[in-house]
Amino acid sequence: MKLLASPLLSLLVLASCSAAWPKEFHQLEGLILRRQDSDQSSSSSKSASASKSASSSSDASSTDSSSTDSSKSTVTDSASASGSQASASDSAAATTGASGSKETASASKTDKSSSKPPKTTEFDPRLPPGGVQMVTPAATEGSQYYKVGDHVTFKWNYTSLSVTPSAIDIMASCKENNQMYTIAMNQSVDGTGAITWDTGNYQKTASIPLIVETYTLVIYDAAQDATATAKAGYLGSFNQFQFGMYTPQAYTPLNEFTCATCNGALSEAERHALGFMLIMATITTLSFTWFAGGFGVFS
Repeated sequence: MKLLASPLLSLLVLASCSAAWPKEFHQLEGLILRRQDSDQSSSSSKSASASKSASSSSDASSTDSSSTDSSKSTVTDSASASGSQASASDSAAATTGASGSKETASASKTDKSSSKPPKTTEFDPRLPPGGVQMVTPAATEGSQYYKVGDHVTFKWNYTSLSVTPSAIDIMASCKENNQMYTIAMNQSVDGTGAITWDTGNYQKTASIPLIVETYTLVIYDAAQDATATAKAGYLGSFNQFQFGMYTPQAYTPLNEFTCATCNGALSEAERHALGFMLIMATITTLSFTWFAGGFGVFS
């Protein structure tokens, strides 16, 4: 019973104390409660303003995103348009470049095909090269001299020729002035070659005229040089025939002609030689007579 009486006594004391609290404590309690309400309203207002700001920011962000999306779409459209134009120009350039490269390739192929050297046939090096044998004038006719202004004819045959050249050049070489006079260029090749040289017409139009001198007839393949090394079966350079050229002098009557090297009298050397011969003949005759007389030949 004592244990139950003590708690009951405590509750009665507390109830009496609380009933005796002054009014200020109740106002303070109201203040405290109203303060709590103001905090809740402020927090609610803060949450409302936060929600408004969040909504406004979301609207702004949506507006910005929409504007950004529109600008992006505009940029994308312009970029796609420019890209399509660029691709079109690139494709056109690629087509042009491809066609140009094809043309260049074809042109280069043509150049390469045209620049390829002609095929040559090789023969046994023991075979002799092709040559020329003169027919007119013949070798048995001796030295030949031609007057500048006449028509000079040369004829020849080909020897040991396995490959016929497409054309030949015919020249006249003079060592005195180190000149090559053209008789014919790119002359066609037949079984027997022949050329007639109009020296008079040539002399009228030549920048370097013909001089009185010995010349060498040169015949060689037009596709080669005159000094090219002869190959077996191919025409080599021919330079074995020589002839003389002279220019005629103006006619002079016989009574007006004067020989610069002619003289009726004996020259000094001729007189000395004749005198020496007479002296030697006299000495020989006298010596023989004296020896013969000593041996009694004349007794």
